[in-house]
Amino acid sequence: LAPHSPLMRQFHPQLVVTRRLRISQILKIVRLTMTSQNRLTQSDWPALTYSEWSDTVATLHMWTQIVGKIRMAHTPWTNHSWHVPLYLTGRGLSTSVIPYGGAAFEISFDFVDHQLIIQTVGGAQRFIPLEPVSVAEFYRAILEHLDALNLSTSIRTTPSEIAGGIPFDEDAKHQSYDRQFVSRFWHALIQIDRVFKKFRSRFIGKCSPVHFFWGSFDLAVTRFSGKDAPAHPGGIPNFPDWVAREAYSHEVSSAGFWPGGGGIDYAAFYSYAYPSPDGFSNAKVVPNETAWSADSGEFLLPYDEVRTSSAPDDTLLDFLQSTYEAAADLAHWDRPALERNFEQAPEGY
Repeated sequence: LAPHSPLMRQFHPQLVVTRRLRISQILKIVRLTMTSQNRLTQSDWPALTYSEWSDTVATLHMWTQIVGKIRMAHTPWTNHSWHVPLYLTGRGLSTSVIPYGGAAFEISFDFVDHQLIIQTVGGAQRFIPLEPVSVAEFYRAILEHLDALNLSTSIRTTPSEIAGGIPFDEDAKHQSYDRQFVSRFWHALIQIDRVFKKFRSRFIGKCSPVHFFWGSFDLAVTRFSGKDAPAHPGGIPNFPDWVAREAYSHEVSSAGFWPGGGGIDYAAFYSYAYPSPDGFSNAKVVPNETAWSADSGEFLLPYDEVRTSSAPDDTLLDFLQSTYEAAADLAHWDRPALERNFEQAPEGY
């Protein structure tokens, strides 16, 4: 690459190029410039006003349910339904590798190029554009592509955890897709996933991965005390009671993030305990904008309070830590045995 080439000046327009400038120096400047352009900053906590993209949330929720149920149909059952969630990737959300007989495949939501990608370990790929189409059309397209890849799959078409949900193959109501807001949502998840994983690292007891549950459409992480919990009462719409009881077989402190919906008209972080110990609703937690929701039985912190704070990471970590401590202390968890000193980072190896 010539030092005076138009392409080089495109990478760094302010660069004064001379023939005496070493190519290694030029490439170093290019790398530094591209790195600075890709660096995440606090400004990357994007605005997510629920009312402005609620239709897209509803549609994307159903699309993720379809993909999640395909994963669930082929994956061995794992404790607490940890075999069903999706996972954040560098381009969106993915099922991770799904076994299929002696083969395997993966389904990914690409929120950069806005397409659904079905790929097999044999190298075959199929693409479905993410655009304003009905849930029914999206459902048919996925099944057709799976059939073409010899990955035929049958799923229960009733949406999970939604009262009165429209079966996927009949849903012509939900057909919205706003690229800008989906991209914002994904960027928000990147930030939240990062902070959640830092919070998770403080706990050495049993703890879930940070994963995205398509049933409730939330990113979540759950800590366990190790003690048995009373049988969950069940009653979640289109969600078997035995699954709820297995999911909550032991005491938990759980936290997560919703983009909005389900009776909450704003993006929010939540934290709850099961069973909820006496005095939990009145516990002193931070930040001050945190409020107890009697309807849902959990603490809620609006996403905007984190996004607009001077230190979003610290604000979110304070919420996660204080609500966990309230639950653990009131329920008499053996905290010294379950936690490590997060102020002392372990040495690398």
